[in-house]
Amino acid sequence: MNENLRERTFHWEDPMKGAKEAVTMAGLDYFQAINDGKLPLPPLMHALDFYVESIEKGKAVFKFEPNEFHYNPIGTVHGGVISAILDSAMGCSLHSLLPAGTGYTTLELKVNFLKAITIKSGELKAVGKVIHSGSRTALIEAQLTDQNGAIYAHSTSTCMIFSINPESYKS
Repeated sequence: MNENLRERTFHWEDPMKGAKEAVTMAGLDYFQAINDGKLPLPPLMHALDFYVESIEKGKAVFKFEPNEFHYNPIGTVHGGVISAILDSAMGCSLHSLLPAGTGYTTLELKVNFLKAITIKSGELKAVGKVIHSGSRTALIEAQLTDQNGAIYAHSTSTCMIFSINPESYKS
């Protein structure tokens, strides 16, 4: 057996349960249902091991502790992991403003990586904030910082906002 081998196991629930309910609820109500354990967390949060600290109107805060399973081949946290947590914080900040029957999708994502992230970086916080939300598009930003406020990454995103027919989620 390879003594350097590491292992990680995680579990998740059917993501479509939450997706089907999301289209019938206002954004903040949806997040409250997740927080209350009535709806499952998205599987991505288990896979990448990050969590929601808070969500309020127009703002979402996610946290994660960098681990080896986040690493790229050169021994730092992969840019895709950083992008995923920033994109999640931004998307949820927008979702928190949306009424029932309304969805969104990322049209454009820009990430500036400012500092390398390793397990020595400690817990990091991604704060997403809506800059502007119109009837069809929204502009959002997020920063990834450490406990001392040092910025590790900054991101902006443009999202498209659209109506969703809840009937399309019925089986």
